[in-house]
Amino acid sequence: MDAVYDHLVTVLTDKFEVDAKEIRPDITLTALELDSLAVVELYVTLQEHWGVPLEEDDSAAELTLEQVAQAVTTQLYGADRGGAPR
Repeated sequence: MDAVYDHLVTVLTDKFEVDAKEIRPDITLTALELDSLAVVELYVTLQEHWGVPLEEDDSAAELTLEQVAQAVTTQLYGADRGGAPR
């Protein structure tokens, strides 16, 4: 996995105390039992770390970890590059 996904996993386990055994690319933030405030806090944390804007709307909690990582990657490297170096 790429650096963005790895950082996302680290934030989830360290800051939000998500069990590492539950984390996989296809799981949603809701399935990890993050409430709406936690999702906003996660997005703010990612924005501050990577220095990119992210839109956290009502559907953000239904995104998979892979989709969240891809959103950050797209902001960092652009859609035409297909993502960051892995």
